[in-house]
Amino acid sequence: MPYAVAAPAMPTLTVAGREERFPVHRIFCVGRNYAAHAREMGKDPDREAPFFFMKPANAAVDAAHPQAIPYPPRTANFHHEIELVLAIGTGGANIPVDKALEHVYGYAVGLDMTRRDLQLEARDKGRPWEFGKSFARSAPFGAIHRAQDIGHPAAGAISLTVNGQPRQHSDIALLIWSVAECLTTLSQYETLEPGDLVMTGTPEGVNAVVTGDVMHGTIAGLGEILVTVS
Repeated sequence: MPYAVAAPAMPTLTVAGREERFPVHRIFCVGRNYAAHAREMGKDPDREAPFFFMKPANAAVDAAHPQAIPYPPRTANFHHEIELVLAIGTGGANIPVDKALEHVYGYAVGLDMTRRDLQLEARDKGRPWEFGKSFARSAPFGAIHRAQDIGHPAAGAISLTVNGQPRQHSDIALLIWSVAECLTTLSQYETLEPGDLVMTGTPEGVNAVVTGDVMHGTIAGLGEILVTVS
């Protein structure tokens, strides 16, 4: 059946060591999942159920090799947020926590780029965050490493430098809600589907970047991403 208009191409990401590519369906993001970052955003961390927001599929940028992303319009405070990313291989709803990792295809390094001024303005006015978080090319991802190859990392250094200067540094062991807990809670609201990505939150040290800045992000065992703001 023909489409009424030209159908947009489906974003895809590199799979480490493989020829096949990972199709991007939806991008879910966990908010304030490191205690130190919650505090720097003026919030008290706690163990209530995690909350989520989303980015569009066209936010995805395949940054398995060095990439450039544009400085977006309507902002003067463009922030980096380095994150552990989950790639969903098997869908499901109401997933038990002890079965959650069975649904993970793999893991990657990601950046949740944020128009912080728009986000905070919306938050303070009680409005949705969309224009602060959900925009094109706002989510560069490194290569996805298959869980069957590397297992399910529960600890490891996560860091980001900008122009060689340290900005963010922590350990994924400090997630408030574990990977399994995030997936279990998310699957109670939305049936997870193959191709979904889940960004698990960022540690402290978020800050602004400007045109020409080079961001270098790493997570132990998951490689690196190198992204320039153009």
